Amino acid sequence: MRLAYTMTEGRGELDPLLHQIATQAAATGLRLAGIVQVNSDRPGCARCDMDAIVLPDGPVIRISQSLGREARGCRLDAEGLETAVAAAEARLAQGVDLLIVNKFGKQEAAGRGFRPVIAAALEAGADVLVGVNPMNLEALREFTGDTAEALPADPGALLHWITIGGD
Repeated sequence: MRLAYTMTEGRGELDPLLHQIATQAAATGLRLAGIVQVNSDRPGCARCDMDAIVLPDGPVIRISQSLGREARGCRLDAEGLETAVAAAEARLAQGVDLLIVNKFGKQEAAGRGFRPVIAAALEAGADVLVGVNPMNLEALREFTGDTAEALPADPGALLHWITIGGD
């Protein structure tokens, strides 16, 4: 059981990176749980829709809410996220090698979201890879006791850590 996190610098870069890593990890035969996020543009709206793909093969769950064209507040749909959490937790119970969580975000920083799933995965002996942004990094470190390994946002380095052990 190992725990690592990665961050990207550009907005929206983390989601496709972790989706790619999940696809490659599955191709190596690893049993996966967790979620990756896919964003899709919505005509006439400045902000995209956010969907979580429950690993390894779905379902796809909408985790954003439409707040209107001019809205600036948080658009996370907490109910949608909790539905994704429950689906990932059910997959975890089937036995997995790797849990991927697209983002340790505001919900996790506040003690909700994927926190119990991350803990359960580690207790079960699975490796965990989490995406995080700088705003929530300190909360992740507090949650993990600063035991999480920082990995570069590089597909080769992430896949190496997942498949080889990062040695």
